[in-house]
Amino acid sequence: MPDIKNIQKYKNIHMIGIGGVSMSGIAAILKNWGVHVTGSDWAQSESTDKLISMGIKVTIGHNLEDVSKSDIVVYSAAIKQDDPEMLEAKRLNIPSIERADFLGEITKCFKDTICISGTHGKTTTTSMITLCFLEALKDPSIQVGAFLNAIDGNYKVGNSEHFIIEACEYVESFLKFSPRAEVILNIDNDHLDYFKTFDNIKNAFIKYTKLLPDDGLLVINGDDTNCLDLPQYTKAHILTYGINNNNVDFYAKNITFNEDGFTEFDVFKNNQFFCKIHLCVPGIHNISNSLACISLCDYYGIDKKDIQTALQKFTGAHRRFEFKGKLNGARIYDDYGHHPTEIVATSTSIKNKKHNKSWVVFQPHTYSRTKNLLDDFAHALLNFDNIIVLDIYAARETNTFNISSKDLVDKIISLGKDAKYIPNFDDCVTYLKNNVKENDIILTLGAGTVTQIGPMLLEQ
Repeated sequence: MPDIKNIQKYKNIHMIGIGGVSMSGIAAILKNWGVHVTGSDWAQSESTDKLISMGIKVTIGHNLEDVSKSDIVVYSAAIKQDDPEMLEAKRLNIPSIERADFLGEITKCFKDTICISGTHGKTTTTSMITLCFLEALKDPSIQVGAFLNAIDGNYKVGNSEHFIIEACEYVESFLKFSPRAEVILNIDNDHLDYFKTFDNIKNAFIKYTKLLPDDGLLVINGDDTNCLDLPQYTKAHILTYGINNNNVDFYAKNITFNEDGFTEFDVFKNNQFFCKIHLCVPGIHNISNSLACISLCDYYGIDKKDIQTALQKFTGAHRRFEFKGKLNGARIYDDYGHHPTEIVATSTSIKNKKHNKSWVVFQPHTYSRTKNLLDDFAHALLNFDNIIVLDIYAARETNTFNISSKDLVDKIISLGKDAKYIPNFDDCVTYLKNNVKENDIILTLGAGTVTQIGPMLLEQ
């Protein structure tokens, strides 16, 4: 059982933005540990409904009275300092703590916090590891960045020493955690609005690696040169995996694809045949993610039969190449990819699926990322037969970057491929309904509201 002394000193905890992916998971863990939790959010959601059904008081809007009764206020990164509840906590001298810092405190309660990080593939790999631990009946606690059917949500409260957690590098929040094991999937150019340079991103991962205890575990991608630099910064046990690099502990050979683009391959451990794996998610990148999972789970003594079963059961996390339905005999998929590397991985997955023509509806995410990576986005989108670009999803930014989706469309056209700029969702849906043919594939792509297009297409 986790040692929760440092959390138990807070009898009443109030959470601002309690419906968030990570916040809701923290609330459930606290409730299970017997802490009295209240919270507020600006909108009702599935996640706030679920918390209420667990007996947590959630206010939609503000509740200054609940703030006044709390010993500490936990707030998500999206909450501004002039939020009425934050101002009330300040006025009453009630301490407040940002979500990542507080989650760091929770990781200290567990003897075995397993952190999965990297620029791409965190949610999928965390989900794969989760399924393996569940299959092996290890009863872990879990926090993952998307809805996962196997745990009916994005978190699970277990009663073992294992805490499996998706650890994001944005604003270096993963440096707040106390990991015993780390999986680092890749290090790529992203979140430049915060990091400014690639060197700063690499340095964040170096600092993160240094958090490991000497008897900990570091699992790294042997196909990623930036990951291969990290072992020098820790005394922890190192495991490597790869597809292109055979000079690793675990690698995949004899890869085959079926009509759905799903893969089957042989895993070798220390150059000896280990097991055969069938995946029910498409793409070479998911072979890599599964190798990271296998490396970690084998180290934890999970039987290869349990690993095989769990990985075959895994059909993807929410918004990771998720099948939504059919229009005119064409299959519609939805994917969270919002970085050029992710777009290339997804388009490659589609190439391995039997289909007629591919259609992408892409919504760029943040002005800074669109400006910094404009050329990369244009080249990545060339892999699709038909390209539609929606307006940029601003997220946390205002457009001080003098950039628009029209610039991206012009860039694609300059590279010799047609692309359509369709800012209005209804117009986009009409255009697709009039042009898509049987056996085509439609992919809605991005981290914002583009996910609404699939359901709109399915409405008759």
